[in-house]
Amino acid sequence: MNSRSKNIGRRDSQGASQSRTSIGDKITSYLAHHRQVARDSFMRLISTPIASMMTWLVIGIALALPSGLFVALDNVESVSRGWDGAAQISLYVNKVVPEKDGRKLAKKLKLRHDIAEVSYISRSQALEEFQVLSGYGDVLAHLDQNPLPAVIVVRPLEQGVSAAATETLYNELKALPQIEQAIIDLEWVQRLYHMMELGKRMTLALAALLALGVLLVIGNTIRLAIESRRDEIVIVKLVGATNPFVRRPFLYTGLWYGLGGGIVSWLLVTISLFWLSGPVAELSGLYQSQFALQGLNLGQTLLLWLSSGLLGLAGAWLAVSRHLSSIEPR
Repeated sequence: MNSRSKNIGRRDSQGASQSRTSIGDKITSYLAHHRQVARDSFMRLISTPIASMMTWLVIGIALALPSGLFVALDNVESVSRGWDGAAQISLYVNKVVPEKDGRKLAKKLKLRHDIAEVSYISRSQALEEFQVLSGYGDVLAHLDQNPLPAVIVVRPLEQGVSAAATETLYNELKALPQIEQAIIDLEWVQRLYHMMELGKRMTLALAALLALGVLLVIGNTIRLAIESRRDEIVIVKLVGATNPFVRRPFLYTGLWYGLGGGIVSWLLVTISLFWLSGPVAELSGLYQSQFALQGLNLGQTLLLWLSSGLLGLAGAWLAVSRHLSSIEPR
């Protein structure tokens, strides 16, 4: 009984080992076939460089348009964040409030977490500035009393700037009892934010339409590839090839088309930014600014390539699913 149980245990262990080896061989063979198919699909594209490059250019131009618009909007946002004095609030202190109380109010406002900077302009300073800027210094010198109030200039935190937050702060400061009048030039800020939001939505809509165009281009290209290899597909199916086996080369072809188009798109955007960087730097220099155009960063570049590759894969899948099933050996 002991020898018999040993033989049974040995056969069980050998069977388990063969099962594990069989699974491992299947996985290795599966991955090796994927590598081979991916390499062969890429070599097929390289063997017809003109046709492949034309397809890559079409896809790259389609993807470069929304990518360039996103880059432009990012640069506009960076410019708006860098503007000093954006949405400043001018608080005109009531003339009956003593100067020391006005300065105390300015120091108190400086302690708020939503205010970046506070400056106090006394009545005498305001009159001196007005005399210099207006050119009516001689006329103002004959006035019996200073008609100008003291002013507290408040600048909100830049990282917290938004139309709603700035307007809330403005309403709170305007309600202070020491303040006679408050003025904020918020209308242009609101217009800027609304225009940028509109630009983002239009860019998303354009990106969706062009992505659909990329799907159609890749789908039609894969359809033509299927038709050109119809006889080969029929022969492979006659010897027992499954649909996933036949589908795999065309899916990799779509992936290479999409990824190549994404790389072309990145090159087009980068070259365009390099071409525009000189005039933009000269223009910003005229406004005493150090602004420079910013391109796609590493994360955005990888996202562009990943999205283009997935678009190529999806377009190929749609074309293969529709046309491959109609090709059957008779």
